Amino acid sequence: MTDGQFPENFLWGTATAAHQVEGGNHANDWWTWEQVPGHIKNNDRSDPACEHYERFSSDFDLLHSLHQNAHRLSLEWSRIEPAPGEFSSAALVHYRDVLQGLRDRGMEPVVTLHHFTNPTWIADAGGWEAPETAERFARFAERVTGELGELSRFWITINEPTVIAYQGYVRGEWPPGRRDLGAALRVLVTLLRGHWMAFERIKTRHPELQVGLAHHLRIFDPAGRFAPQDRAVAAAFDRVFNQTILQSLRRGRLVFPLTRAGKASGPPRSQDFIGLNYYTRELVRFNVHYGAELFGQRMLPARAQRSDLTWELDPEGLYRTLLSLRRETLPIYVTENGIADRQDTMRPEFLLTHVAAMLRAIEAGAPVLGYFHWTCFDNFEWAEGYSAKFGLIACDPVTQERRPRPSARLYAQICRLNRLPANVELPPAPQPSVEPGGPPELR
Repeated sequence: MTDGQFPENFLWGTATAAHQVEGGNHANDWWTWEQVPGHIKNNDRSDPACEHYERFSSDFDLLHSLHQNAHRLSLEWSRIEPAPGEFSSAALVHYRDVLQGLRDRGMEPVVTLHHFTNPTWIADAGGWEAPETAERFARFAERVTGELGELSRFWITINEPTVIAYQGYVRGEWPPGRRDLGAALRVLVTLLRGHWMAFERIKTRHPELQVGLAHHLRIFDPAGRFAPQDRAVAAAFDRVFNQTILQSLRRGRLVFPLTRAGKASGPPRSQDFIGLNYYTRELVRFNVHYGAELFGQRMLPARAQRSDLTWELDPEGLYRTLLSLRRETLPIYVTENGIADRQDTMRPEFLLTHVAAMLRAIEAGAPVLGYFHWTCFDNFEWAEGYSAKFGLIACDPVTQERRPRPSARLYAQICRLNRLPANVELPPAPQPSVEPGGPPELR
């Protein structure tokens, strides 16, 4: 490591999703899902969340005071297009004010068009399993960028397509609650088709805009380092979860196993940048009883540090993932990276070690141009409700009090200096052993 300095004009920010922070989103599939007892931990609901829809201006003042020069956010599709082909001018004006508010504070917006939620009318028509959803999403993307494109250079079409398919159609723990691997593959095909169509329409009208996806990538290591079966299932996990989408986008056509689920194609290189969401790695052991998950049983390291959600803290995995993305020959933005840590005892070290790993990757040739910590405020964490605290800033969903944690001050120092603090000693990486455990939920 050199002097710890990051490239000039590096983007430092936090990431949010509309449904998790805004409150008042009652016209999408997640709100419907939340009404069923048992779907969300403690039967929590996403209203009021952080009341960010009304409080965005003061929230941006707080983030700006913490020296963040960028912010990643999503636009709620169900607010903008509450019925097929009917676009709300009031919602578009609101989001114009939101993006202008960031610009007025010198903060670069990075806008996500789809972050897990579907309008109720889309869900009722079959969601992403319906081929028509690709066209409907592309129409939405074209309209929104036509209205708001001049306020943001960076547009993410879809957040974590593999997580949408896995959580909703393999694990069945997110809407629509299916357990059907064939349906999951069909959903991935439609998501890719939707991205390709949206990319072409946006770039035709606004070639200056930078368009990409946010990919959730994980390291899958064999539980038995020299066990052939463990190595095989780890490779299969990496292929399906990490590489299938990346390879399809790079080639402009579907790759196996998606070729068995439908037909779709698009322009090769349909990303101007790579958005990387990285949280953890997993150890995988061959188990004949796990046929629905590629015969891979995911394991939890016994002595490694774990988050409140039992995810392993593995900054080396971020370094490895960033190096692997050099083959894409595209700029990289870490669009999510964070930890559930209610007490804020692990987050400072998490920040330092992961930012240090990112810097090492940059020095090794990874073209990383920005980092967005997940997240700024404790929010509605999907199936975990309000129990998982990912925020640099504590947010009480009852009083709506915002209280910066010590990690927020540390991150502010990194953002202000554009470097790692010179006087911080980083602890050595833990050496894990392996114990069986259930697979942590993917975000």
